[in-house]
Order: sequence, then C-alpha cells, then structure tokens
Amino acid sequence: MLPEFEVFAIKYGERLGVRGDIFMRGDPHDSPMAMDYYIWVIRNKERTIIVDCGFGKDEGERRGRTYLRSPAEGLEFLGINPMEAEDVIITHMHYDHVGNLALFPKARFHIEDTEMAYVTGRAMTHPILRHSFVLSEVQEMVAMVYRDRAIFHDGDDDLFPGITLHHFPGHARGLMAVRVNTKRGWIILASDTAHYYESLTKEHVFMTHENIFEMLESYRSLVKLGGDITHIIPGHDPDVLVRYPSLSEDLTGVVAVLHEKPFY
Repeated sequence: MLPEFEVFAIKYGERLGVRGDIFMRGDPHDSPMAMDYYIWVIRNKERTIIVDCGFGKDEGERRGRTYLRSPAEGLEFLGINPMEAEDVIITHMHYDHVGNLALFPKARFHIEDTEMAYVTGRAMTHPILRHSFVLSEVQEMVAMVYRDRAIFHDGDDDLFPGITLHHFPGHARGLMAVRVNTKRGWIILASDTAHYYESLTKEHVFMTHENIFEMLESYRSLVKLGGDITHIIPGHDPDVLVRYPSLSEDLTGVVAVLHEKPFY
C-alpha cells in the first residue's frame, strides 16, 4: 500500500493579461485573461514537500505581476515553517518558480538535470530564451549544488513512495510535473506543463516556450498519465480555486484542497 498525501495549492500572486499575449493565436480581440501564481504543498504525517517557491516581490513587480503575499505567509496558513522544510521540488527555473530559495535554509532542492544544464549553457546567450530566468536565481541554485543541497533527477523518477516526478519538456527544457497518491487516487501537479485547463482540452499553445512541438506532445502525455482532467491541476489557472474546496471559508480564493474531489 502506497502512502497517501494531502495536496494544496496556495495562491501568492496574480496578473491580468490578454489572450493574445498568453496564447499563440489566442484571440484577435485581445480579451482579458487572468493568470494566478501558486506554490503547492504535499504532506502527510511522515513528510512535507514544497513544490516551487514563487517569485520575489521586486521581481514580480518589475514584470508587472501583483504580489499578494509572501509564499512563506502562504505556507503559514497550513502551519508550515519554511525554515524547517527539508525538500523543495523546483519544477523548472523560471522566475516565478524559483524566486525564494533563501526562505528554505535547510531544504534540499530537487531539479531536473537538463534544466540546470540549460540555464547555465549556450541557450542563455540568446536574450529571448533567458527572458524568463533571473541571473541571481540561477547563481543561487549553482551555489546549492556546491553546498550539496541540489538533488538531480534524470527524466522520470520516483521521489518518495507515493510521489513521482515526470519530465515534460516544451515550455522549459527541464520542466517536471509531480504525481501524488491521495485518497482520491493519483493526481498530478502539472506546474507549467499545462498553464490552463484549456491547454489540455484544446491544446492552446502557451506563448512562452522552448520547443512548441515538445510542449504539444507534453500536453498529450500529461493527459495520458493523468487519465482524467479532474486528476490534473494546471499551473496558473484561476479556475483551480473555483473547482476545488478551500481550506477554510476565510481562505477562499487563496488555498485550494486538491486531494478532495473537484466540484466539476
């Protein structure tokens, strides 16, 4: 019997964009489209794992994002002290997923081999490819390697019993999704493998990508692995907070409980 985990999405930021800036051929009328920014928590009595650590206030505001709360404050809603966290999964190195490494002074950071190679290699000589990365954050992760606090994963991998990592390139070279065993079966934290539900249902192409073909193939592979859209949680869709119950009434729109069945 595999252990079961609770899983939560915590919203820490947001932006209001237009479909034409978010999806290729998204909408000729440039209708408004919201994007939420999350970190995620996986936990049971034996262990707690944080998935991604969000952007910092200054970097978010520089990019026109609304910073609602520190990810540390979000973790406190679940009674989690980031100072004591032991394992943080970095699904990829974009600024909104790796901007607060210092919040976790005891943690080991799990990262895909190809992602680390990509952000420290020739690709970063192209400004358009390095746009979503922050030099200081890349340097900080390199420091984690030298401090023996980076754990590398090569493709799909078992992290712990009941938690598996899956490599889905396209949006980023070393992007990982996280599959978790819960009381309702396996669910997948897609991170940016699929930003929105419609990425999966309509294969709409997200504007930021490293390889369009691989991103489209990853959409299909993600659906195949998840088996059902209700078992896949997109990385930026505001609808996640509508489909899933909240941790409490006063945290409606802030913390979603993903191990419970969605409303639809």
